[in-house]
Amino acid sequence: MDYNWQLPDWPEFRYNLHGMEPVLLAFADHAGRVGGLLEGLPQKLGTEALLDLMIAEAVKTSAIEGESLNPQDVMSSIRNHLGLNAEPQRVDSRLADGAGELMVCVRESFCAPLSEADLFCWHRMLLGGTTPLKVGTWRTGGDPMQVVSGRIDRPTVHFEAPPADCIPAEMARFIGWFNETTPGGTCAIPHAPVRAALVHLYFESLHPFEDGNGRIGRALAEKALSQGIGRPVLISLSKVIEARRREYYEALQSAQRSQETTAWVRWFAGIALEAQQDAENRVRFVLRKFRFFQRHERDLNGRQLKVIRRMFEAGPDGFAGGMNARKYIALTGASKATATRDLQHLARLGALTPTGGGRSTRYEFGVV
Repeated sequence: MDYNWQLPDWPEFRYNLHGMEPVLLAFADHAGRVGGLLEGLPQKLGTEALLDLMIAEAVKTSAIEGESLNPQDVMSSIRNHLGLNAEPQRVDSRLADGAGELMVCVRESFCAPLSEADLFCWHRMLLGGTTPLKVGTWRTGGDPMQVVSGRIDRPTVHFEAPPADCIPAEMARFIGWFNETTPGGTCAIPHAPVRAALVHLYFESLHPFEDGNGRIGRALAEKALSQGIGRPVLISLSKVIEARRREYYEALQSAQRSQETTAWVRWFAGIALEAQQDAENRVRFVLRKFRFFQRHERDLNGRQLKVIRRMFEAGPDGFAGGMNARKYIALTGASKATATRDLQHLARLGALTPTGGGRSTRYEFGVV
């Protein structure tokens, strides 16, 4: 069976949006809420929420490709490139620095048309100095670019991209299509998640670089979402994709067999909505943390503050299993009696809410 780029109607993507209106409207609604929430936060809190989302995106987009980045290195890189540090902070990992730089570049240049020079620059940011492969240029050579799995001697080929000698012309067409389909373009695609889905599918089907195609393809999807809502999107698309990695690859590979892309567009739009909802939760979490310390900080001792801060570090997904006396002791070195007394005090303040009873008692954040 042929791949999509081998078909005579390539790249004339077809899709049906019947029944998708609720998802598309919900995405726009949540995108508006996140933007409004961020604008209503004090500057310091707004920056914290923005950093949280950008760090999550940089770390998770690399995790999809099997690379583990230190979030602290990524944060230092993003802060450096946003100009938030009085003096640049050291970043020990070149990959983390590149991932952070790419996140900032995509965000700050979202409204600009796409160019070949942009893509080469992104590729150098991401991989320059970290690989013997060619960086900042299209792939070359006669060997096929394949996505494979399984044993080396008996691999399963999931997808094969166009030959390298076709890439310059194919990418020129892709860049033209990308710019023509922007809001206000000659072939505008009106719904941001729909266009982002097609952008990602189109780019991944070409696989124009030796390495880094997945990360740059997701950055392009983010650029498309930002252009669609008219401001830098506040989202960690890769966080949701990474949690459904197998489903993501299956959906993408299925879409790369035909120009009929309805199933892929529906799947990707659902992922974009889930990622936008997650971003909203994260921004609300930053506000919740601010209000918590406003209300309770003066009433807490050093042990309690240490534990509360550790619980907040776990993020909006929560501290696994809540807090209990055993975890409190491990974090603070307190005796069992002191841990129990401290936790009960937090409960009386309304800072934490107890559930269960006896040795099974655990504590979660109260209403803030």
